[in-house]
Amino acid sequence: MPDGSAVSKKVKAGPISADRLKSFVERIEKLEEERKAISGDIRDVYTEAKGVGYDVKTMRKIVSIRKMDAAERDEQEQLLDVYKHALGMV
Repeated sequence: MPDGSAVSKKVKAGPISADRLKSFVERIEKLEEERKAISGDIRDVYTEAKGVGYDVKTMRKIVSIRKMDAAERDEQEQLLDVYKHALGMV
């Protein structure tokens, strides 16, 4: 019986082989690094915009709003208006 000190790349870890598991993990790690680099790039763009006078908080909100479809955006705006009226802010 083998002592298990040298685990073969073909050893099964449940229904997934060690090779396949390693491949998934390596792909995830690579994507995490890419995401980190992209996040840095986005941060740089916001810093640049701030440097020429734009309000970054407002820009982030605009980016968030632009991700929504028209119906979702309308619903959020209506709900915000209802809350503002309820609090006497309008």
